[in-house]
Amino acid sequence: MEFIDLKAQYATLKSSIDCRIHSVLEHAQFVMGPEVEQLERELARRTGAKHCVGCASGTDAILIAMMALGIRADDEVITTPFTFVSTAETIALLGAQPVFVDIDARTYNIDPTKLEQKITPHTKAIIAVSLYGQCAEMDAINAIAERHNLPVIEDAAQSFGATYRGRKSCNLSTIGCTSFFPSKPLGCYGDGGACFTNNDALATAMKQIRVHGQDRRYHHPRVGINGRLDTLQAAILLAKLESFEAEIAARQRVGKAYTARLEGMVQTPYVEPHNTSVYAQYTIQVNDRDVFQQELKAANIPTAVHYPVPLHLQPAFRLEDVGPGSFPQAEAAARRVISLPMHPYLRDGEIDRVAEVVSKTALLAASDSR
Repeated sequence: MEFIDLKAQYATLKSSIDCRIHSVLEHAQFVMGPEVEQLERELARRTGAKHCVGCASGTDAILIAMMALGIRADDEVITTPFTFVSTAETIALLGAQPVFVDIDARTYNIDPTKLEQKITPHTKAIIAVSLYGQCAEMDAINAIAERHNLPVIEDAAQSFGATYRGRKSCNLSTIGCTSFFPSKPLGCYGDGGACFTNNDALATAMKQIRVHGQDRRYHHPRVGINGRLDTLQAAILLAKLESFEAEIAARQRVGKAYTARLEGMVQTPYVEPHNTSVYAQYTIQVNDRDVFQQELKAANIPTAVHYPVPLHLQPAFRLEDVGPGSFPQAEAAARRVISLPMHPYLRDGEIDRVAEVVSKTALLAASDSR
């Protein structure tokens, strides 16, 4: 059983993917070729955003977004401690300080009710992560940001294709950023990412930043990075977009099937009624994660933990006044979460098998605790 079955996906989409790759090999425009602009137009159309700027990775997308917003040394950027390191890493790379806010225990996303108290005169932006495939509570976050004249970046690395109150992820804030890492719901065959905005000036800035701050050949009005999206990766994404909506529906079917089999046995994912999730991961909570991982491994069922150490406890970000106990919801989730196999090609028999082992282990754990 595969945790994420990219081989099955390729077998299904092989003809279209191969044709797209062959076209790039023929025209040989490997950097910023025509497929990049074509992809940007299609992604903008799908999200409803005015602008899409393709870039080299999801990490670069966040970095480019903050550079366009003018984040610099000694600024503060508010985000969640329960996310992949790149969210805070990019803040630190600019010399700014990540300021963490605890998560909502049900959705794993940043808790808006705890956000405003962390805003100071040094706060310059908020990065809201849409984790595990579900959008953060963006209306509440945007309302707080508007009161304090702050831009909001949605880190939508795991939620491209999801909706929030009928609106598409990546078009919910000042700038949306996503990743096309191979394991994402929409993934290429290497690294890739994109930024989305409705602001013309920010779009221009981000386009310049991704090519060394250049507005025309050898003319650099700003400092930038080498953050271009490879043409081959854009071509692969164009091929995958043809079946993306069907794959989202299949992911949601798998998620519902897991929940139907596991509800009451373990803590299953909670999706807000006004949200849809693309289930970048299907993440449950258990009391003794090591036991669950051992039992699933013995049954040849792969698992993963996203994420075992909250960012405020990582050596790179540890502060004198922030330690264990500072963000109890994030720390509790980090101890208990485990992700099960999740992809559009998971068969009913495989879902049944995973659910059977998880349920059996949960029952044994409950019996032992008595």
